[in-house]
Order: sequence, then structure tokens, then C-alpha cells
Amino acid sequence: MYLQQELTDGYVCAPYMHNHDSIELKDIWSHSKNIQRMYFVTATFSNETKPYFASCANHYILAKFKDNKKILKELDKFKQDKVSFIFNMDDDLFERETEGSVNFVSVYYLEYGDSIDDFREVANVIAKRVKIGRAGIGHMDIFSNEPPKFTFPYSDNIVVLEVSSEKSYQSVNQYCEKTRRDVCRKGITMTNLVSLSILDTLK
Repeated sequence: MYLQQELTDGYVCAPYMHNHDSIELKDIWSHSKNIQRMYFVTATFSNETKPYFASCANHYILAKFKDNKKILKELDKFKQDKVSFIFNMDDDLFERETEGSVNFVSVYYLEYGDSIDDFREVANVIAKRVKIGRAGIGHMDIFSNEPPKFTFPYSDNIVVLEVSSEKSYQSVNQYCEKTRRDVCRKGITMTNLVSLSILDTLK
């Protein structure tokens, strides 16, 4: 498990299993000042990442947090068999107002690009996509009772996009896929890790 202790904001994605630990964690986050927003989401993992996260779930609680240290402690206390993810945003690429509310969060990783110029190029491409309200780059931590068989090699180069749209999941997914291809045309290999479709706003 990869752990980094700097205080950063970001997103936590914890499996919702309708068991005691899931319900208690959800209640804690509902009343936590550390949690800015919280959603119930459906997760679709890419074929490239499924071998690394065989114990992934279909439904997750997605929460946007301010202090990753508190999240690390809470997930460590409520570990589950299905894997939980923390996407720590070390740097914001940009944040802006968009029409409508966030209904989709897409997470990617950069396979080779990790220089300042690469990050700037990624930001320039993504900024042209008006439905993307926030884009950040950072690192990923994972928690599970059962450690993965294979270590995910790209945990240090995670890109997270918040998308606002009234259109269907399929339409927004295509929008994100086109954005990904535009980045790849710049010579930077950006691959989808997981797509999170928001079903309900919890906080």
C-alpha cells in the first residue's frame, strides 16, 4: 500500500456494501466538516485496471475532502474486503464555474508523462472542454483487507476530472473519452482508471 502523509484535499471512493462498516462510515462523513460534498455513485473500471483491482465494487460513496490525513485514519478503521481509493490532489490544474451540477467524475493515470511540461499540456487540452469544472493531478492510496495481487504502477500520476452535464452517462463518458484522446494526440498517454457516475447527492 502506498501512503504519503502530506495534507492535501481530494476525493475518497469507499465501497458501499450495505453492511455496518459502510453505513457507519457514511454517517461519519455526513456529519464531518472535512467532507465538502458526498455522492452515491456507480463505478466502471477500465479493462486496463481491472487486473490490479480485482476486489473492486459496483457502488461507492464518493466524497470530496479537505484533509487527507483524517480520511486515511477513517478508512484504516473501516477497512473492507472491497478496495477503497483515495485520490489525493497535489495540484489543481484548474477550477471554474460550469453550468449544471457535477454528475460525473472520471479518473485517469499518465503512463509516462510526469514533467511540468506534460502537466501543462494536459491542463491546456482539458481546459478547452467547457463541461469540466475541475481538474487536478495527484497520487492514489488504496485500502483493503485483501491486498491486491499486483501493485498498480501509476499511482503517482493520477488525473481527476469533475464533469457537469444534464446528459446521459453514455454521453458524458463519450465526452471524457474524446478529451482523453485529445491528450493522447499530444504524445501523452492518459488512460482511464475508473468512471464514476453520480446517482444521488448525499451531502
